Amino acid sequence: MDAFIDRLDPDMCVVTATADGDRAGCLVGFASQCSIRPVRYAVWLSKANRTYRVARTADRLAVHLLTREQHALAELFGGETGDRTDKFARVPWRTEAGGAVVLEEAAAWFVGTVLSRTDGGDHVGFVLEPLAWGEREDADGPLLRLSGATSISPGHPVD
Repeated sequence: MDAFIDRLDPDMCVVTATADGDRAGCLVGFASQCSIRPVRYAVWLSKANRTYRVARTADRLAVHLLTREQHALAELFGGETGDRTDKFARVPWRTEAGGAVVLEEAAAWFVGTVLSRTDGGDHVGFVLEPLAWGEREDADGPLLRLSGATSISPGHPVD
């Protein structure tokens, strides 16, 4: 499969989850639109990640796109674990759509209601129905892609 997978260069995004008074967020490389009508989007969270543990009981998730220039934000959410670091103490954020955490520096974002969860192996897919969205007007430029994030060492354990 390497001949196929190594050619992919997906957009990276940060997913945030809030449940039972806890919040978490992580950098995600497995995400895409999965339906046109109705619009649906799927994000895949690693079972090793604290964000997954919070998202298991979350009603909503927020998905954030980053530009290449936002590598430091990607590093915070991809290279640190919420088990040891309060990532949200380091960035401006606000609540939207029923308490979902939205990162104010994101180029674009949406909050989606979790419609289903699917076990895919070491990741679980969350199918989301968008209910609120927005963008930062001054966040132009190409999106951060996997090829621009390979220098980030995962904050959670990797087998």
